Amino acid sequence: MSNHSSLLDDRVMPTDLDEPHEECGLFGIFGVPSAAEFIYTGLFAQQHRGQEGAGMVVSDGTRLRYHKGVGHVHDVFQAENIHALGGSMGIGHVRYSTTGASRPQNVQPLIAECVDGLWAIAHNGNLTNAATLRRNYQRSGSIFQTTTDSEVLVHLLADPHYRNRCQHVGRALAELRGAFAFLLMTRDCVMAARDPLGFRPLSLGTLDGGYVFASETCALRQVGATFVRDIEPGELVQVTARGLASYRFAEVAPRTAQCVFEQVYFARPDSNIFGYNVHQTRIQYGMQLAKEHPVEADIVIPIPDSGVAAALGYSRASGILFDMGFIRNHYVGRTFIMPEQGKRARGIDMKLSIMPDVVRGKRVVMVDDSIVRGNTVQRRVSFLREAGAREVHVRISCPPIRHPCFFGIDFATTTELVADGRNVEQVRDYIGADSLGYLSEEGLLAPFADGPRKFCRACFNGDYPADISQMRGKLDLEERQAEEGVGHE
Repeated sequence: MSNHSSLLDDRVMPTDLDEPHEECGLFGIFGVPSAAEFIYTGLFAQQHRGQEGAGMVVSDGTRLRYHKGVGHVHDVFQAENIHALGGSMGIGHVRYSTTGASRPQNVQPLIAECVDGLWAIAHNGNLTNAATLRRNYQRSGSIFQTTTDSEVLVHLLADPHYRNRCQHVGRALAELRGAFAFLLMTRDCVMAARDPLGFRPLSLGTLDGGYVFASETCALRQVGATFVRDIEPGELVQVTARGLASYRFAEVAPRTAQCVFEQVYFARPDSNIFGYNVHQTRIQYGMQLAKEHPVEADIVIPIPDSGVAAALGYSRASGILFDMGFIRNHYVGRTFIMPEQGKRARGIDMKLSIMPDVVRGKRVVMVDDSIVRGNTVQRRVSFLREAGAREVHVRISCPPIRHPCFFGIDFATTTELVADGRNVEQVRDYIGADSLGYLSEEGLLAPFADGPRKFCRACFNGDYPADISQMRGKLDLEERQAEEGVGHE
């Protein structure tokens, strides 16, 4: 195996847990020359899904080569790195840590050598039984190299109990609980899988006679691939030189639990997620907001970028003029996924610039996608008042977030959520707005056929669709090791 990147050093990257963070982004390809170039482009298109680390593994059919590191895609990969990764198949990953601290060792894809050869694994989601599986393997003598939940799949794949069975990958996947979209690779095969409830998105496309997998369809389009379909919940797709094959590793569930927050905030507007265009869904959210929470005002302004479509919808339905009261500095990353607390605090100030001439003397409707802790929206309301806004009415295109997520989104703990223990009027008072309106849960599901049976809304209503009894939060594995006296450095 040729290693085109050492795993950097053993330092721990500081992580703040107070704000919601992105998940991860996956991209895989099979049967296309210069695979690394396509993976780079596909990861770049999904940079918004994670800014802590990036990596890719490429195979020429004989050897696996990899490069990965901490930082943005364009920081991790240079032309010489990509040129050195020769091959026509590979998988890539951009990461924000939802389970497993922000350590260089946790950057994916993970690579391991088993008795049947090398495996590379990239994961988006949270495994709710990871700690239990990990402890069981450790008791039998297994050694773990990372603190990410994804590594338990490596041990399942290497376990003779599964390795010697027919369709052993599917049988290993069936042992996992919680949320996952996986890309797996050997020297001559790429596989893709989604959990039986379908929490996380994963799509299949074709390109020049080969196949492409991506968390978001915007990445397929970015590389010139044609969308074919979503990987089904509980499905394992395998691509080899013989072609594409599909297997079910779990029975079809009576309902799915697709993450509705993909539509609210995470996904790029030009992606189709779970069969629905994100931009159009957000416009519908804004129109519904205007119906549920009308107000007399002079202008509607969005918080760029994920609030733009909802603000457009609010303007269309209300007849109130749309304008840009904030201008985003695109050289500042999304504050939700900046991995360091100090950077996030500065980012809140640097990310948006206000347009005083637009808001001065006006009754302003400010539309945003969500309120988590409330500190960011509080500052923006204050900025509008300082710029001369006469009234500030806040409209949010999702319901109040009152519960943590255990399926791949790093929301704050319950007690840190501003809506926990506060009614809408108390939140309004906290953020300093003249009025506050959240989209209802019914409005959230309105754009989707059979929405209640398709989408997870646990962060809003606390109705978790899968068992979370083994979960204690984002850094569950780190906390358990700390209790046992195991340090990070």
